[in-house]
Amino acid sequence: MIKHIVLFKLKDTSAENIEHTVSVLRGLNGKVEQLRGLEVGIDVVKSARSYDIALIAEFDSLEDLEGYQVHPEHKKVIEHMSQVRESQVAVDFEY
Repeated sequence: MIKHIVLFKLKDTSAENIEHTVSVLRGLNGKVEQLRGLEVGIDVVKSARSYDIALIAEFDSLEDLEGYQVHPEHKKVIEHMSQVRESQVAVDFEY
């Protein structure tokens, strides 16, 4: 199994923008066949070092993660995120 974790810092941190972006990310659920699990959460601490949104996705294999990366639905999300994010960090690991 592969766990894919991405943290996003947004340009506009208004509640409306964060909620809309969370909705866009959660919209992947059920649309990408390689996706085995998806969690999206909003930061509650809001410290200077915090990121605004976390995405945790699970895949059966590295090949499935690679298929997700090029999936048309994921590409739509990438397009949205490229407009709204200030920065992001990611980690992918086997478990």
